[in-house]
Amino acid sequence: MAIFSVYVVNKAGGLIYQLDNYAPRAEAEKTFSYPLDLLLKLHDERVLVAFGQRDGIRVGHAVLSINGVDVNGKYTADGKEVLEYLGNAANYPVSIRFGRPRLTSNEKLMLASMFHSLFAIGSQLSPELGSSGIEMLETDTFKLHCFQTLTGIKFVVLADPRQGGIDSLLRKIYEIYSDFALKNPFYSLEMPIRCELFDQNLKLALEVAEKAGTFGPGS
Repeated sequence: MAIFSVYVVNKAGGLIYQLDNYAPRAEAEKTFSYPLDLLLKLHDERVLVAFGQRDGIRVGHAVLSINGVDVNGKYTADGKEVLEYLGNAANYPVSIRFGRPRLTSNEKLMLASMFHSLFAIGSQLSPELGSSGIEMLETDTFKLHCFQTLTGIKFVVLADPRQGGIDSLLRKIYEIYSDFALKNPFYSLEMPIRCELFDQNLKLALEVAEKAGTFGPGS
């Protein structure tokens, strides 16, 4: 069981904090000879597999590293342009690691804003007044849990569907936010949270929740 990520969204729908806690490994690495028997294309500033599936490599997977050097967008960490590098026969044999594309900072901001809107729609669709909005969304691979405070701050946790104790964890995160962000004299409301003590205590709470699945009665 695992807790994948945590998002904190302000009352205007802006993402003010995000932590990736655990990412399931769905990656494949293989050594290729020239010419490359996969079709790669640039899409949204990422190099993706457009055609050809083999050995765990799927269409839509992104190039994550080349010869052990991480790839950021369309460039390697040492500045080489990925498609140009892989198009040169002199660079082969080459080891390429593929996997699901990682969300960019802009994509995370956009998704937080979209969830804020969905939360509001959920409240408006309710046949009863005073609906809490969306508290949980479930898929076959994860559950999204949301807790909104009286002031409109949303704490969102993405976790393994089998992970227990999430309701208590959400309230624990709210407690950590109150203790280490709101009481920080340098923190401004509704602004991004940049506080080392908040980070440390949040990571500790996630570790405890993953191991125990609970924070006591009512979880």
